[in-house]
Amino acid sequence: AAVTDGEAMWEGATEAVVEGRTFMQVLSEKYSPENFPYRRGPGIGVVVPAGPQGSPMKDRLNLPSVLVLNKCGISSAGDQGEIAAFCAHVVELDLSDNKLQDWHEIGKIVSNIPNLDFLNLSSNPLSEVALDLSCAEAFVRVRRLVLNNTRVSWDTVHTFTHQIPELEQLFLCLNEYETVSPSAAPCPSLRLLHITDNNLQDWNEVRKFGVLFPSLENLVLANNNLTSIQDSGDTLCRLFPCLRSINLHNSGLNSWEDIEKLNFFPKLEEVRLQGIPLLQTYTNTERRSLIIAQLPSVSMLNGSVVTDGEREDAERFFIRYHLDYPEEQLPYRYHCLVTKYGKLAPLADIDLRPRCHAKVEVHCEDKVELVSIRLDQTVAELKKQLRRVVQLSTGNMRLYYIDKDVACAFGPEEMKYSSRALHSYSIRDGDEILVVPKSK
Repeated sequence: AAVTDGEAMWEGATEAVVEGRTFMQVLSEKYSPENFPYRRGPGIGVVVPAGPQGSPMKDRLNLPSVLVLNKCGISSAGDQGEIAAFCAHVVELDLSDNKLQDWHEIGKIVSNIPNLDFLNLSSNPLSEVALDLSCAEAFVRVRRLVLNNTRVSWDTVHTFTHQIPELEQLFLCLNEYETVSPSAAPCPSLRLLHITDNNLQDWNEVRKFGVLFPSLENLVLANNNLTSIQDSGDTLCRLFPCLRSINLHNSGLNSWEDIEKLNFFPKLEEVRLQGIPLLQTYTNTERRSLIIAQLPSVSMLNGSVVTDGEREDAERFFIRYHLDYPEEQLPYRYHCLVTKYGKLAPLADIDLRPRCHAKVEVHCEDKVELVSIRLDQTVAELKKQLRRVVQLSTGNMRLYYIDKDVACAFGPEEMKYSSRALHSYSIRDGDEILVVPKSK
């Protein structure tokens, strides 16, 4: 069978993915007018960079300021002059899931995008590649860097933090880190460290982030199985003076003392603490209340705002929860809250569930019998139940409800609607049901 030009082009593109393609090849194919004839929306538009002639693509690429080129088989940069001509306005670049394994090739791309603010290199094979200082200089303008699932070494990470003076956000998830290597110099610009799904179980490793990133505000440590927080309060205060948010989802914390230590982070406002062993035996309400009471400065828990009313309820709950604890087992926070609210009495145990049965007096002519009736049944079903008691057919009886407390004022109420549920009458023990035979 004859192969069409389109089929041949697709086969060639598939082979190129296997062998590795250049950044400019992928860019010219994905953002050609045939694929993206129109672009709408704020910050996005048709961009035709001005410059010297010489590129056959000069007048036919529609490039947004955010480029997404993931899973394209990119292994090299391509023509640097064309990158510079077309990407001068680009601020975000996603190169995740490609075949980039040479920092020099990545540097050629980045150095020709002068306004680049965000760079995603996740899931590229970079674990065995060293990054030298001269190459790292190409990344100097990047402020948000994503290196998830690259398994880059800490030496590479530190090279970046030394060479990027305004780096604010760093993503190092899924890199199989078990330890944290120290650095010769801190990175004072970093505000957010996202390092989930590694193997950082020892606090002695985690505490190093305080030295490496002294201005850190957000620390995302989910899925690391951290077992405890071992430093003293004074040390924690010095290590993380700016920390506002910490995520410890699915860690291994198993002690209330570890939760109490979060209070020593002087600016902490937001905590995420789901899936930890300590909380497994509590109900959802108990978990939230006990944590809120333990953390008086936290205004956001697990993504939900803590209101003033919720905090007061949680603190009162905390006091009552510990009423039966021996004195030596009472947490420090308990004594603080007793000073605030006093020793609270246990709440009365009131059953607010709707009643299911009632014992009523059934009157029929001169006969009276005490009968237990189900309140979830209808008037029609009650008539069936009373057939044996009053010896009347359901079609030959009228029922009247008599409330023992208000009967003198209102008299009997006829139960005339067969489908009405008995609980809607608010029947209680001791009330009366009057059965009157219909006239023949």
